[in-house]
Amino acid sequence: MSLAVAVVGPTATGKSDLGVALAERLGGEVVNADAMQLYRGMDIGTAKITQVERRGVAHHLLDVLDVRETASVAAYQRDARAAIEDVLARGRVPVLVGGSGLYVQAVVDDLEFPGTDPAIRGRLEAELAEVGPAPLHARLTELDPVAAEAVLPTNGRRVVRALEVIELTGRPFSATMPRPGPARYGMVMVGLDRPNGDLDARVDLRVTRMFADGLVDEVRALTTHGLRDGKTAARALGYQQVLTALDTDGDLTVAANDTARATRRFVRRQRSWFRRDHRIAWLDAARPDLVDAALALTRVTTPG
Repeated sequence: MSLAVAVVGPTATGKSDLGVALAERLGGEVVNADAMQLYRGMDIGTAKITQVERRGVAHHLLDVLDVRETASVAAYQRDARAAIEDVLARGRVPVLVGGSGLYVQAVVDDLEFPGTDPAIRGRLEAELAEVGPAPLHARLTELDPVAAEAVLPTNGRRVVRALEVIELTGRPFSATMPRPGPARYGMVMVGLDRPNGDLDARVDLRVTRMFADGLVDEVRALTTHGLRDGKTAARALGYQQVLTALDTDGDLTVAANDTARATRRFVRRQRSWFRRDHRIAWLDAARPDLVDAALALTRVTTPG
């Protein structure tokens, strides 16, 4: 069976560097699983790996969307699986790298994406705005208790989507949710993490460097390409905070502090998401033998 590897975990743990190192050692190519790195021009704020840092390793699904386009998990699933299957067909090892949990799950699990109906969605969203998520979640509990248990009562957007799918398909929303089982492609899943204090410090340093390296100028340039019109790109960490500063008082110090704070919260959500997946083997990203430890998890003999 052909080998495939995933490197996942919270932001600022060093996933991109490990992904390149594994691809070099295994004869592989990297497939991006960071939703915001799909966008052209969003380089500094997403810590997108540079051409030099790629060290000649082929990377797939970077810079494939315009900032005005809406990122879609369903489209990503299609494109990422096509990229992985192409890499496998050429006798190479796909290395899926990123911290967007739902995007990773869309690749490795049998995750279905039913269509959408603007009329149903609009009616449910109007109801959400009027009464809040609690009554909608109560309705979901009656219609699909399994889905209701999996969806937080406060997550109005997710509750609306579940109710929309039920009404649209006549099936429980839980029928479209992934079931536990082996990862697709026999993928070995490696998780990177660091202690909270260490990771918070790395996030703060990363944000400081992003602003020093020209994040504000990057955002200004992207506004000429329609960044403000993008439903997903404009909400990316860092970009959203800089846009707010540019549109209000221009206080970039506040924007940087807000970016760091929001990123630290995001790190904890990422950790919570990935820790639920017991297929992931976790490594301390600070260990000096990280690459060798990750290779050992793949249970293959490296070339050379």
